[in-house]
This record gives sequence, structure tokens and C-alpha cells, in this order.
Amino acid sequence: METLADRLAAVENRIAAACAAAGRPRGEVLLLAVTKVFPAQVLLDAYAAGMREFGENYVQEFEGKAPQLGPLPGARFHLIGHLQSNKSRKAGELFHVVQTVDTEKLARRLSELGRPLEVMIEVKLSEEEAKHGCAPEDLPALVAAIRTLPNLTLTGLMTMPPWSDDAELSRPYFRRLRELAREQGLNQLSMGMSHDLEVAIQEGATIVRVGTALFGKRKRI
Repeated sequence: METLADRLAAVENRIAAACAAAGRPRGEVLLLAVTKVFPAQVLLDAYAAGMREFGENYVQEFEGKAPQLGPLPGARFHLIGHLQSNKSRKAGELFHVVQTVDTEKLARRLSELGRPLEVMIEVKLSEEEAKHGCAPEDLPALVAAIRTLPNLTLTGLMTMPPWSDDAELSRPYFRRLRELAREQGLNQLSMGMSHDLEVAIQEGATIVRVGTALFGKRKRI
């Protein structure tokens, strides 16, 4: 039976191969282990296997898991799901990085918590109604606003293209995000998942969000 260590090795090999093909150092790409909808033990197993950066989608779900984790030196937790303003305080307490800031109101609420926090802006490049994010035309103003907030460090952009089994269909969205980041002087790009991480790395991803390839299909807890 395939183990977590086996799956991690396979993902690492994919990332390394994609970086080599793109002429990029492996160290430029962070593997974010997406542990949403998995129990705390899965996260502990991932930590034991050497993973240190974890992505969660739901504030309330992670709030329930966090007490079961105990101290995990060096671990960092990223919120990669949509954040409602009324949950900003709890998110600021639980997470080291919020990748889904999409309004000035939300950014101000996070800054007002008084805790240093790394943030990214989620950009909505898909026309799907279910997708969240800042519209590209509103991005310059939001970047400028966040850069005035004392407790937030803006590092980059993230996006979620429409789902497709064909990874190549994600490429235009990844390329557009890279262009927007360059225009705003931002270096970090969170894009690409289990099925399209190679294309994302070719287009400049610095964070790939991988869940299924590491942990299998999700089961509700």
C-alpha cells in the first residue's frame, strides 16, 4: 500500500522535474500541503513526514483541529479559503498567512488585530460565480491600500482557475496572474494544485497548493 512518504516523494519529484524543465531552482517553489477536511491526525502525520507549510480553507474547521495539534515547531498555517470579515479576528489568531484577502475592508480588519500577518491578494480571473477575489482592475488600489497598513506584509497574489482535467486550460490564468504580480512589484504567486502544478511552475508559481496528490480524495470529517 502506498504510504504518505511515498506520495510526498512522488510530489517532490514532480515539483523538481517541473522546476528543472522551467530552468528554475527547486528552492523557488514552496509545497503547501492542503489539509482541509482531513482530521488533525493527518496533519500530524504530514508534519512527521517533513511537511511544514499547511493550507486550510475554513476558519471554523481549523479552529476545531488546532487544539489537537499541540506545538509544532516551524509549522506555518495558511488560510486559502474565502474569508468573511466577521471571521477575521479568529483567522488572525489561527493563521500565519492569509492568502485570500480581496477587499480593503478585510485587510483593515486584519491589520487592526495588531498582530503581524503575511497576506496575499486573491484575484478573480475566472467568470465563475462561485469564485472569489479582487477584480484585476481593482488590484492596484487594493495593493496600495494594503501597503499602508502597519501590521500586514503583502507578499503576492493567488488565484483559482476554473476546474478542468486538462492542466493546459489553467495556463492562461496562471500567466495573467504572473503579469499582474509583475505590474505591482510582487514576487509570490500561489497557483497550481495536484493536477496542474507543472503548468503553474512553468508560469512562475512560487507556492503550489497540493492536497489530493498527498492525502487522497477528501472525506468530510
